[in-house]
Amino acid sequence: MCGIVGYTGLRDAYPIVIKGLKRLEYRGYDSTGVALMSDTLRVYKKMGKVASLEEITLGKELGGNTGIGHTRWATHGEPSDRNAHPHLSASGKLAMIHNGIIENYGQLKQELINKGYQLKSDTDTEVLLNFIEEIKNNNACSLEEAIRIALKRVTGTYVILLIDSEMPDTIIAARKGSPLVIGIGKGEHFLGSDASPMLEYTKEVVYVNDYELAIVKPQELILKNLGNERLTPYVQKLDIELAAIEKGGYEHFMLKEIFEQPKTIFDCLRGRLHADTGTITLSGIEQYSKALQKANRIVMIACGTSWHAGLTAEYIFEECCRLNVEVEYASEFRYRNPVIHPGDIILAISQSGETADTLVAIENAKAKGAIILGVVNVVGSSIARMSHAGAYTHAGPEIGVASTKAFTAQLAVLTMIAFKIGQLRNTISQERLSALLHELEAIPAKVEKILSYVEPIKKIAKQYAQARDFLYLGRGYNFPVALEGALKLKEISYIHAEGYPAAEMKHGPIALVDEQLPVVVVATRDSYHEKVLSNMQEIKARKGRVIGIITEEDTAALELCEAALHVPAADEMLAPMLNVIPLQLLAYYIGVEKGCDVDKPRNLAKSVTVE
Repeated sequence: MCGIVGYTGLRDAYPIVIKGLKRLEYRGYDSTGVALMSDTLRVYKKMGKVASLEEITLGKELGGNTGIGHTRWATHGEPSDRNAHPHLSASGKLAMIHNGIIENYGQLKQELINKGYQLKSDTDTEVLLNFIEEIKNNNACSLEEAIRIALKRVTGTYVILLIDSEMPDTIIAARKGSPLVIGIGKGEHFLGSDASPMLEYTKEVVYVNDYELAIVKPQELILKNLGNERLTPYVQKLDIELAAIEKGGYEHFMLKEIFEQPKTIFDCLRGRLHADTGTITLSGIEQYSKALQKANRIVMIACGTSWHAGLTAEYIFEECCRLNVEVEYASEFRYRNPVIHPGDIILAISQSGETADTLVAIENAKAKGAIILGVVNVVGSSIARMSHAGAYTHAGPEIGVASTKAFTAQLAVLTMIAFKIGQLRNTISQERLSALLHELEAIPAKVEKILSYVEPIKKIAKQYAQARDFLYLGRGYNFPVALEGALKLKEISYIHAEGYPAAEMKHGPIALVDEQLPVVVVATRDSYHEKVLSNMQEIKARKGRVIGIITEEDTAALELCEAALHVPAADEMLAPMLNVIPLQLLAYYIGVEKGCDVDKPRNLAKSVTVE
């Protein structure tokens, strides 16, 4: 959630750190700050956006070749200048930034207060920083050793970056449960929550693992574990271009990412889907082919939009694989005592690959003998490394907080996995599989067609932007699409919206229907079509305002709609990848019409790396 940036080298640190913080704004935050090391240690921080920080630093001393920066998403302590990071230690010699939550900070805080410390903020971060300094002073040890001792006492998650006025060219970093990437340059190093702050400077990076500590100097990177054993950094080459994290002429990242979906879905399928031969190549899945043939159960775990992708995939897996499939919120799954047997398949779905709840859930399942398959977007992410195998979605960086292209990319990959398992288990005929593969191959072009008709969606958005509530309905494969459409509207426009199975409307939600309520009905032609049309009739009979997602040339559905968004015909198993597109656009244009910050909605973060 919080964003962290660090630099040490020969250049001025401040411009690099500030630019890096701007690259990380998509993660969500409420305050920001920097610490710079030159002849003295200087800290500047401010509640608000990075632009506010730049304003207060105008005319200030900003020299120094070592610096750290932070965008804070409040956990302990309300958003304020004093709770913003970086924090200074009691002596003023250490500065630290932190992403995560120190769960036992209350106990550590009381120990410090008993020793006479007077804390200036409400944060767990300041407590940890002073705890480290207390250990350093009492044990007359190095800062590195003090950090190591302190972290053995800490319960919770963290990425910390510290600078010490006595070591002006050094950043010490440590990680547990939150992401940390170190970029390797010539005579310089970069640190970040992800690779975006360093893309324009280097393509060589090291992903730091849990319980590792890094001593970073301009000419040297030392990696150790908490037992003080030196490790060999594994250097990876980034396959991301700078243009991928810029708007490229679009007004917002969200709009850019919606329009990238024909390409991102194609990239997901490329080299994997072979419609002409009726085969699928998924090397990460194939190495567990025997286990998948024998498996009795698949549990999908995810959060947010990824959970909706899993819920959609549940229908596909059950149909194609004839397996018992469960879809779980990772945030609930991790705290239960779920029944997991050795050989069960856990499918972990996450755009960032760093979702805290999903990480803990798969760690617990792995300990019980489950096989972990990851479906993630970010190469080198924690879930990717923790999984036994899996498949990347290849959607490229997603900067907009509200997930769009990641959802359709996840659906594309999950669909191929379902087809592959069905083929391995002989639960889908080759004739049916070949037909579906040709249909799947055509999806990018059909998405392109939907995106060529945005003007009607803009008009509909303008017409309904002032509504207070929305109801979204769908059946079968389209029920999760309704949930996702409602979530997008809530995230982007702050309008209350609920998604329901259309058949459940009469079990409560129909009480909400009146002439003020827009009801978005996913009513494309499928095996539920006639029943959904009946639901639309019931809404109209109560003066509800029906917005239909309907198949092209479906005149019966069109007659029941006050407004309609058209999509090309597709097999119902694959239709969700099409039907979600107009819902994404509707949410986007309503958000824009209301003047909302659609790329950075209030209170939200792109990657939820803390509980």
